[in-house]
Amino acid sequence: MSFGFSYIGLLWVIMLMVPNLIWTKNQPKDYEKYVVNENKVLLALERAGEFIVTPIALIFSDFNFKGFHFWSIVLLISFLCMVLYEIYWIRYFKSSKTMKDFYSGILGIPVAGATLPVISFFLLGIYGGNILMIIGTIILGIGHIGIHLAHRKEIYGPKKKRKLPLRILFGILKTVCALVLVVIFGAFIFFIGWRNLKQLSHAIRYKDGVNDQIYVKLNDQEEYVSIIGESCDNPVIISLHGGPGAPTTFIDYCWQDYLTDEYTVISWDERGCGRSYYRNIASDPDNETLTFEQQLSDLDALVDYACDRFGKDQVIILGHSYGTMLGSRYALAHPDKVSAYIGVGQCVNEQSYYGETYSYEDALQIAKEKGDDTSQMEEAYAKFLADMSIENLLQLRSLVSKYHPQPVTEDISTLAALSSPIAGVDDIRWYMIQMEASMGGTRYGELVEKRLGDYMMSFNILGSNDSYDMPVLLLSGSCDWVCPVGLVEDYADSISAPKVEVSLMEGCGHSPQGQLPEKFAQIIKDFLNTLK
Repeated sequence: MSFGFSYIGLLWVIMLMVPNLIWTKNQPKDYEKYVVNENKVLLALERAGEFIVTPIALIFSDFNFKGFHFWSIVLLISFLCMVLYEIYWIRYFKSSKTMKDFYSGILGIPVAGATLPVISFFLLGIYGGNILMIIGTIILGIGHIGIHLAHRKEIYGPKKKRKLPLRILFGILKTVCALVLVVIFGAFIFFIGWRNLKQLSHAIRYKDGVNDQIYVKLNDQEEYVSIIGESCDNPVIISLHGGPGAPTTFIDYCWQDYLTDEYTVISWDERGCGRSYYRNIASDPDNETLTFEQQLSDLDALVDYACDRFGKDQVIILGHSYGTMLGSRYALAHPDKVSAYIGVGQCVNEQSYYGETYSYEDALQIAKEKGDDTSQMEEAYAKFLADMSIENLLQLRSLVSKYHPQPVTEDISTLAALSSPIAGVDDIRWYMIQMEASMGGTRYGELVEKRLGDYMMSFNILGSNDSYDMPVLLLSGSCDWVCPVGLVEDYADSISAPKVEVSLMEGCGHSPQGQLPEKFAQIIKDFLNTLK
């Protein structure tokens, strides 16, 4: 939830209030006779709902237009409900202004004067991800619609009963529809409420530190960063996501929250992906500026920004998967700016996807020793070699993973994403591009793989004898076969640094930070504490 003026909320409130003000001079005949019969509980709920909904609509900027995307449909339906609401009033003002006119429906929607605005503001709450608006409209709806339905029954009398078979059929249909709606909207309300609680928790926890989600000018582009920490005096960690082009900024709080009592943590949507891509889509729609060297330059600009803002001489670089390519190369090139390097799922040899070959050959050997049929796995590998697409890669991994089980099966990443306090529309839009790639879509390949693929396919640091001027922690899941542990250990043996530590999280896979986040953070803390 974000405090700020909502012009959408103001428009909705105006569309709600103006007809009601006109109505005070155009009340239906005998209206006062029915008012005295109103249920006092429903009336109290109606007043409470109005008291909540009206100010909430104006003081949260969550409801403002955020561009065209999936959630725009929700805002559009909300707006159409308000348009129908205006049509309902126009029809009433042009009518004889009887009680039947006042409590009439429109397009099959009963008591439209009460139902339409409640639906509209409820959907506005869903669109804005604001649990206060949702709760307010539910309270308002129970009271307002309940009163109108009671008056409608007084005016029209009880409905004619259908024949028993039809009553049973319609009863079943209504029950099924009601259950479906309860499940769908119940899930929305649950996760929105959970998200809002996390937003409130972060606001309280980081009130004396930093809790920013901003765009920072890095060379020629404004790029998205999230910065959280309990004290601005703490050392700074810059976290680099994997992929390439797979930002996890909106999820990373699930493990970073365990670090922020001692460190300020910066996450970054690297050039060409996530919110950074959409921020610059007008000037660079096809990622023509995206190169590995440019990302390194952007990282250098981000390090300078962090040092300047927080008064530091150096930062800690933490990379995951592809982020270890950026992180390790940056740490080697700028030892004066990096106090420690942490590689999570360190990429070592990606030449022609060597890590996948390494994993495949190990799985193939295990399968043959068991006497299993390996033809499907061999065919998938041959298909992958012929076309190294994301779709073929994931198909190969699904077959290989059978022989590389992970004892640690829990992973909070999905729940962290669904309840993220900072997730936004552009995070979802980019995630959909990634998902399309796994199903044969080409846009991700055009935007990312085309630009970074050559560098990745030539990346091999196993024999480079890298010499780091800062301590190095290589942290992996013991069951990581995406960036195989064997290669990580070989790399650790080949490098020199003031301190080299290899730490394996037993039973975890390629993303231990999402599987055992608290333990993951504690390993990092323990390593960094030895350097103090």
